[in-house]
Amino acid sequence: MTHVVCEPCFACKYTDCVVVCPVECFYEGEKILYIHADECIDCEACVPECPVEAIFHEDNVPEEWKPFIELNKEMAPQCPVITEKKEPLVKE
Repeated sequence: MTHVVCEPCFACKYTDCVVVCPVECFYEGEKILYIHADECIDCEACVPECPVEAIFHEDNVPEEWKPFIELNKEMAPQCPVITEKKEPLVKE
């Protein structure tokens, strides 16, 4: 099982979640972060760190964001890993 980054992260990209990930399974796209499904250990450390509540267990992704399950699986392997906090795209 894995967690999934969904719509609220788009054009936001807070990276609080990546610094708590014990297995470095976050990958950075141009406008959103992705979680690599094969690397996520389902520890849930990232979930409470996301200020926009964009991370869900794949079994609990809201219906309107179900396409993000496949999007994360497709895009994570194509993007660079991210392990350090960066400035978000949105201004706080």
